Amino acid sequence: MSRLRAALPLILLVIAGIALFSSGLMDRLHPEQLVQHQAQMRADIAAAPWLSRITFIGLLTLAMSTGIPGTVIIIMAGGFAFGALEGTIYSSIGLTLGTLILFLASRYAFGAGSKHPPALVDKLHHGFERHPVAYTLFLRFVPVAPFGLITVALAWLRCPMWLFLGASWLGGTVSLIFETSIGAGLGDALAQSNGHFGPELLMQRGVWMPLAAIAVLALLPLLVERFVRRRQPGPGQD
Repeated sequence: MSRLRAALPLILLVIAGIALFSSGLMDRLHPEQLVQHQAQMRADIAAAPWLSRITFIGLLTLAMSTGIPGTVIIIMAGGFAFGALEGTIYSSIGLTLGTLILFLASRYAFGAGSKHPPALVDKLHHGFERHPVAYTLFLRFVPVAPFGLITVALAWLRCPMWLFLGASWLGGTVSLIFETSIGAGLGDALAQSNGHFGPELLMQRGVWMPLAAIAVLALLPLLVERFVRRRQPGPGQD
């Protein structure tokens, strides 16, 4: 009974994530849908500027706290609706609050950890024990796994709160800058093409530059692994 009580917050987050993912709201935030209803969206934001911004932050907080896939759609929608700068600020707030909720719920559910950690946690365990600060920053800056899974893994590893918050905010905001910029760039490009999706959208500077930056971030784990292997002494070497 005590285990169920400890896991209850995490279970509720999972249920909320399933409900959000099944609601079809993510489809309504697709850039093509936003372009088709751009005039109404702009009017709603102008009529209730604070409410619209708080609603966006709350939606992203909920999505991040549940760890559902596709949160990048919400982040891009923020760039489309509020621009790259404002969208990044609001997304950063939502990301930090959401990951904190998921982290606390996971740590409460796991307690002091089990003797048999999940596969992902087991892979990260040795690196975290040797260099907790550097390793946590690396996990947040480099997309080695989905953001929500890394949050759960850090909770199981009993990552200090200050380190988790700092790394999540810094690493998450770096990715948000590019993802929000893609949303803002897509909004401009789609508006010029009357909402038509096509290969020419990728040639827009506001789209391909952030995409290239995200691709570089995705390649970083392979580059780091290759660098570490080259630095390690071979057989028979001191």
